[in-house]
Amino acid sequence: MDNDNRIIVTVLGQDKIGIIAGVTTVLAETKANILDISQTVLQEFLTMILVVDLAECELEFEEIRQRLINVGEQIGVQITAQHESVFKYMHRI
Repeated sequence: MDNDNRIIVTVLGQDKIGIIAGVTTVLAETKANILDISQTVLQEFLTMILVVDLAECELEFEEIRQRLINVGEQIGVQITAQHESVFKYMHRI
């Protein structure tokens, strides 16, 4: 698998109905493939991390990132997306 096509999507915010649906709808509409997903709810706060493959996407990364940011604003959570290599570099020990 070509890791150049993978991105990391993070979602942070107050837990509510529709967060997962909002994020996964954007990804499905852009033909992104969710490879892995993890979520945790601590009291009323949600954290979610997704590893996503963009190999089959018809849109550029920046357009997908902006769509995710927009849906996050609509549902009241913070969504970030970055290439996997950037994420690994920023979080190295």
